[in-house]
Amino acid sequence: MHRRALLAAAASGAGLALLPRQVRAAAEAPETAALLRQGGVVMAFRHALAPGTFDPPVFRLGDCSTQRNLSEDGRAQARRIGEWFNQQALVPARVASSPWCRCLDTASLAFGQAPESWAALGSPRGYSEVTGAAHLQALRKSLAAASARPGRFEVWVTHMFVLADLAGANAASGEGLVLRMGRTGNVETLARLAIPA
Repeated sequence: MHRRALLAAAASGAGLALLPRQVRAAAEAPETAALLRQGGVVMAFRHALAPGTFDPPVFRLGDCSTQRNLSEDGRAQARRIGEWFNQQALVPARVASSPWCRCLDTASLAFGQAPESWAALGSPRGYSEVTGAAHLQALRKSLAAASARPGRFEVWVTHMFVLADLAGANAASGEGLVLRMGRTGNVETLARLAIPA
């Protein structure tokens, strides 16, 4: 498929899922930037590329040597996330992160400062891999509060399972979902931003 046809498909919304990730990101970025400028949303990212699955059995919070960490490609991807925000002249009112090292590093590399470490964004642990009810309630409450504040937006950096439990949506490494709490208490995914690794 030629580039012109790809962009035409993106513009019309037809076949968006079939577009290569780089073209899809470019096609969706203007909408995403407009939503962030409007505010009243949270951009929730899955951490940048950290090869492997799950954390080692010796996992300990606060000790990055016991965790899955960003690869060099993941670190570069996190910096590109920050570059996109800089190009759009978008500054989040708050940057919060899971206390896992791969999330903290994603946020720090993207936004140039240490994020607020927030346990509710942490990865579920154990066989079920389901976000705890108390954490999910805290996330929903904070999303509702952010949704009621036009003109500002927050960035959260978290994990695939947390995004799935909160928004009912999957995200690739380094992909962000623009979230808003709907009027009926449902979490709405308004747009996506995919920054390739």
